[in-house]
Amino acid sequence: MTADEPITHPAHPAASWAPRPAVVGVGWAAAAVAGATAVLVDDPRGALLLAVAAAVLATLALHGTVVRPRLSADAAGVTVRGLTGARTWRWGEVNVRLATHRRLGRETTSVEVDADGAAEPALVVLGQLDLGVDPREVVNALLRLRT
Repeated sequence: MTADEPITHPAHPAASWAPRPAVVGVGWAAAAVAGATAVLVDDPRGALLLAVAAAVLATLALHGTVVRPRLSADAAGVTVRGLTGARTWRWGEVNVRLATHRRLGRETTSVEVDADGAAEPALVVLGQLDLGVDPREVVNALLRLRT
């Protein structure tokens, strides 16, 4: 089995998480508005700034469109999809944990998938924007799938 092939287990259904379609749609709409405004505005500096904003928004929206689902798991292991492809690890190769950080006076949570025991070690950190739901729910579901 290669790293790009999905792993499945017939007794347990797989769970997957991806950015919310509405958020990705807003990103595409904002990119279109910024791009159209960049073409219509008379100020060259403003047009450049709007063109850069449109490019950044389009890149983020493209990422949210292409990497669906961002994280998926079943009883056999976990798969994380990125722009360069998907990486799959068996449960024995990864540790999943909930990380809590305090930034700008606000507490944020994220899911850490630490593949330190794998042939190609990796650390993937996924937040609520990546997953579309609260990271606490994802960690609970992953721990249920792991057992």
